[in-house]
Amino acid sequence: MRLVTIVGSAGFALAALVAVRGERAAAATSPAPERPGLTHATFAGGCFWCMEPPFEKLPGVVSVTSGFTGGPEKNPTYEQVSNHATGHAESVEIVFDPKVVSYSRLLEVFWHNVDPTTADREFCDSGRQYRTGIFVHDAEQRRLAEESKRGIERTKTFSGPVLTTIENAGPFYAAEDYHQDFYKKSPVRYYSYRAGCGRDRRLKELWGDQAGH
Repeated sequence: MRLVTIVGSAGFALAALVAVRGERAAAATSPAPERPGLTHATFAGGCFWCMEPPFEKLPGVVSVTSGFTGGPEKNPTYEQVSNHATGHAESVEIVFDPKVVSYSRLLEVFWHNVDPTTADREFCDSGRQYRTGIFVHDAEQRRLAEESKRGIERTKTFSGPVLTTIENAGPFYAAEDYHQDFYKKSPVRYYSYRAGCGRDRRLKELWGDQAGH
C-alpha cells in the first residue's frame, strides 16, 4: 500500500503510527474455529485493508483477519513484508459457517474485489506481497477454486488474462493489531487511500455492477 498523491497508504499510515511500527505480527497460524462446524478460507487481494469489508458484511462470516501467508518466513512483521523481505502476500483469513455462506459465494466476492489481470501488483501497489491468490485448505476448496477460475476465464468481458494463482494454504500470520479493521479505526485515511489508489474505478471497469459484491 504505497503512498498516493492525496493521502497515505498503509506505508504512510505506518509512518504515522510509528509507536507501533516495530510490533511483530502474531505468531499464531490459522486460529481454531470458534465453534464446531466453522471452517477457513484464505485469499490474497492486494491491500488487506480493502479485503476485509466485503467479507465482513456477509451473513455466515464469523471473522476476517488481515495477515500474511504464502512465504516461508515465520512471524513476519508488516515492515518486513512491505519491504519485499519475505515471500508472503498480504492476505485475509476468513472463518465462516458453510451452512450459512458457501465457499463458492466467498469466491464470487473475492473475484469481484480484485484485479486478476496483474502479476505482483494490485492497483497502485506493486510487489510480490500484493499478488492475488486463492489459498485452498482442502481438495474440495481446490476443486471449487479451479472451477471458479475457469468460469471467470470463460465469461470475462475484459481482455487481460487471469493471473490469480491457486495455492495450497500454509501458515497464516495475523498482522499487527492496528491493521485489523483499519477501515473502522481510520475511515478517513482508509477511504482516501482507496480512492487515491484507483481501486474502485478499476473494479468498476473489470466487473461492472458486480464490482465489490
